[in-house]
Amino acid sequence: MRYIMESSDETRRLLVQERTGNAREALLLSGLKPGDRVLDAGCGPGGITETIAEVVGPTGQVTGLDLSEERLAEARQINRRRPYVRFLQGDVRRTGLPDAAFDFTWCQFVLQYVADRPVALQELVRVTRPGGKVVISEFDGFGLLNWPFPEALREWSQRFVEVVTRTTGFDVFVGRKIFTEMRRMGLGNVRVHLLPQYVIAGAADTTLMVDWETRFSTLEPVVAAALGGLESYRAMCREYLQLLADPDALKYSVLLVTEGTRP
Repeated sequence: MRYIMESSDETRRLLVQERTGNAREALLLSGLKPGDRVLDAGCGPGGITETIAEVVGPTGQVTGLDLSEERLAEARQINRRRPYVRFLQGDVRRTGLPDAAFDFTWCQFVLQYVADRPVALQELVRVTRPGGKVVISEFDGFGLLNWPFPEALREWSQRFVEVVTRTTGFDVFVGRKIFTEMRRMGLGNVRVHLLPQYVIAGAADTTLMVDWETRFSTLEPVVAAALGGLESYRAMCREYLQLLADPDALKYSVLLVTEGTRP
């Protein structure tokens, strides 16, 4: 598994994303409740782990798992006053955790990076108890839902996605695929909740602009050469940022939260 968004500012970006998103709504919609034993698989800097801990309370238990020791250090600091929260370093494809250890297994914005996604999903099912929930939260078509969307910029954005996918295995359309994969794995009562990841009716705020600037700069070494070279890449990135700042344009992205019950 290759994390393509790594940068010196990534921990901050992830934490802002976690705290300004709608994770709490997604968690409650999919059945998280006080007293649950929860795995936050791919917990990052622990912003959503913090929300999970608030919901389950001290009668519950929360385990955050992540590959990055830097992210885990931040997560431990944020959750330091909650003795019922722990953090472990590990891979979502091979967690090393016991079978049937959790009532509720949560994984957000992780499987988009995993080429062997069925392996990871099967592992998340394994560590969930029979009757427990596996919940996968992923975007779908990220960055491609804008109007007006100038034709040249739309075509460039589609090429950008194609290059990123071909080069890194990153899947912009992973959200729509989880329902079928859960069904094929035999999970029961598979349901999908559709939420906005963001809706920008008018000019994007500073937080979102910085988020996109960070994405473009981080991916520059990976994709610029395949998109006409450095200067062309930067010029089109500026055009996209101008679209985000356009007060007359609508920009939005959807979040698909898919839940299934382990038989």
